[in-house]
Amino acid sequence: MHARLVCLVILLLPGIALAQNAGVDAKACMPSGALDPGYERESREIEWPQEARRLRADVPNVSRHQDRLRLAIDGGTAVELQDCPYGDVGYQYLYERYDDPGRFYVVRTPGVDDFVWTLVMKRTGRLFTVHGAPVWASDKTRFLTVACSLQPSRGTLSIFAPSGDGLTTEVDIALPCATESCSARWDFESWISIACTPRDDTAKKGREFVLMRGKDGKWNKFGR
Repeated sequence: MHARLVCLVILLLPGIALAQNAGVDAKACMPSGALDPGYERESREIEWPQEARRLRADVPNVSRHQDRLRLAIDGGTAVELQDCPYGDVGYQYLYERYDDPGRFYVVRTPGVDDFVWTLVMKRTGRLFTVHGAPVWASDKTRFLTVACSLQPSRGTLSIFAPSGDGLTTEVDIALPCATESCSARWDFESWISIACTPRDDTAKKGREFVLMRGKDGKWNKFGR
């Protein structure tokens, strides 16, 4: 009975349970719907030439062959990301950079009505989806992303920490992005400043607040 009570107390303690994400495997394109009419022209004339300069910075670990982006992973193998520009849920992979602190590749993944970032772990080839570019704290133990858009409707600041072969989500904080445009910066390793500006009148004063990480590992919000 005593052991059961101890377990119950641990489960109820705030800020202890963290969301662990093990990622997913790369998948082949399964065409569904019509091909995006602008995909081939825009890819060949705009996206792929611009991407080629970024690929050259990380040769021989990254390369492209037509609609397939190839990323080397540990052990001498590679993971292949295939564009799938079909229907209303089509998407494309565009190489951005290799992130040394996280040991993952950062890949922009625009869709028909969406935009996300795909992080590809160099050790395992597993894929993680985030909704903003990773911004690391100075000690490189965790990074934040900001998702602030009207279409699709998103308003979240998330903090992630590498954990083994995955990522742990330490906190998701709601942002008022329906009416304001928000940005965030690390001031210290455990201190993040957030500033939001009204979308309809940038001269008006918006909201400002901070996130501080306590000794218990929990992130606390202060300000208006």
